Amino acid sequence: MFTTLLHEHFVHTALLAGAVVAVVSGAIGVFVVMRGLSFAVHAISELGFTGATGALVLGLSPVLGMFAGSVAVGGALGVLSLRGRERDSAIGAVLAFGLGLGVLFLSLYQGYATAATNLLFGSIVGVDDAQLRVLALVAVIVLVALAALYRPLYFAAIDPEVAAARRVPVRMLSVAIFLLVALTTAEAIQVVGVLLVLTLVITPAAAAQRLTVRPAPALMLGIVIALASTEGGILLSLAQPWPTSFFISALSFAVYVAARIYDAASQA
Repeated sequence: MFTTLLHEHFVHTALLAGAVVAVVSGAIGVFVVMRGLSFAVHAISELGFTGATGALVLGLSPVLGMFAGSVAVGGALGVLSLRGRERDSAIGAVLAFGLGLGVLFLSLYQGYATAATNLLFGSIVGVDDAQLRVLALVAVIVLVALAALYRPLYFAAIDPEVAAARRVPVRMLSVAIFLLVALTTAEAIQVVGVLLVLTLVITPAAAAQRLTVRPAPALMLGIVIALASTEGGILLSLAQPWPTSFFISALSFAVYVAARIYDAASQA
């Protein structure tokens, strides 16, 4: 059965989509971890779901609504440029209101909300060729932007005060990183779902930073871990009919635990 499934077109599409999303998530995840934006990623993913339900009420594609909701929230958080407790409390307030809106939209929608609720858990084997092209386009936009802004983003992440003193556009970079995180999160949702989006955006980067303190190798390691977890998770789900998102999260978490053990051992 496993060998037969490997010849199916939908499996090829799933593997390609997973690879695209993993590369982008692994790359952006390093900056997310450095800037302490894990809670923001969670909020953006949850409010992306609110955008999906709102799109259903308007008769639009839930995927389009998800991207719109994620980008809107990401842009707003970037403009605010909040830090520390102020940022977390603001995100928490927006998240609570956004989830309330999502519940309202679901109650107003008269049809079957399967397309939106599938975004909660992800459906990588359900990605079609048109969605794959959209994922690839978004990936190119995010990766090109990261390459162009790599040095100032890294500088602003490790020491924002000094960066601002040297006239690095910290506020603009804050908006840029939140928008890129929003686009990446909206992509990752289609693979692992809203509830497990941290699996691809946070866990590989957190593991990579346990293995090296150098930014460029950490970025590459984050991509490799995310890619291996995603592709391995898809292949394991073909052999064992369990949710793909479970295998992806389990593999990435296993690498994270191993990285922590390695880090602890190297410092002993």
